[in-house]
Amino acid sequence: MSATAAPTVDPEVRRVRRRRRWHRLSTVLIVAGALVLADAAATVLWMEPVTALQTSIRQHGLRNDLAKLDHRGPTPLEARALRGVTDSDRRIAILARSLQEHTAPGDAIARLRIPRLGADVVVVKGSDPADLRKGPGTFDGTPLPGQHGTTAIAGHRTTYLAPFRHIDDLHPNDRITVEMPYATFTYRVQRTRIVSPQTVKVLRSVGYDRLILSACHPLFSAAQRIVVVARLTSVTPLGAAVAGQGSEVEASPLSSTAA
Repeated sequence: MSATAAPTVDPEVRRVRRRRRWHRLSTVLIVAGALVLADAAATVLWMEPVTALQTSIRQHGLRNDLAKLDHRGPTPLEARALRGVTDSDRRIAILARSLQEHTAPGDAIARLRIPRLGADVVVVKGSDPADLRKGPGTFDGTPLPGQHGTTAIAGHRTTYLAPFRHIDDLHPNDRITVEMPYATFTYRVQRTRIVSPQTVKVLRSVGYDRLILSACHPLFSAAQRIVVVARLTSVTPLGAAVAGQGSEVEASPLSSTAA
C-alpha cells in the first residue's frame, strides 16, 4: 500500500503564515519593551511599582497588627510594673521598654505621619533588608520613643512603597509624629544632613530626645545617606500610660546641643 502524499501548500500561503508569526512575535516584544520602559519611568518619576504593590499589601496587614496592639491593653507583667506608678513619663518608659523587649524584627510597632510629605505609614522593628521591605524600620540599638535618647528610623526612597522618597523636601520646623501604642510623640525638624554610610555619630544621644529619619542618597544610589534631624516637642500619653489624666505633657526644656 502506498503512502498518502502530503498536501501541497501554496507558497503564498506559507509567506502569509510566516508574516503573521513574525507580526505576533514583534507585538509581544513591543509590549514587553513598553512595560519595561513604563516601569523605569514610574521608578524615576514616582516609585518602583512592583515592590510598591508588595509593600502596600504588607502595610495593610501591619495596620491590622498595630490596631490589635493599640487595643491590647497592658500585659500582666506590664500591669505589675505600672502598679503604683503615677508619673506619665515613667509609665511611658516602662511600656516602651516592654514593647522593645517583646516584639520581633519585622513586627508593627508604630505609625509615622509626616504631613509635609503626605506620609502615613506603619513602622516596623528593625532595619534589615527584610524588615524594610514592609515599611520604615527602627535601627537596632536605638531606643524607642519614650525611652529617652535618639530614635532612628530608616526607609526606602525608590522601592518598597518609597516612604522616604521626598525626605529631602522637609523644612525646618516641619512636624513629624510617631504614634506608639502608649503615647504620641511630636517632633519638629531641625535640619537635614548628607553623610557617608559609615557615619554613626548621628545616632548618638544628645541632651534631649530626638528623631532621626535616614535614607539612601542620592536617588537610585546608596553612596551616601540623607539624615533628617527632628527634636521632640511634646508627648501625649495613651492607653496604659495615662495615669488618671489624658492631657498633653510638654517635652522637657530642650538643650541647644546638636549633632
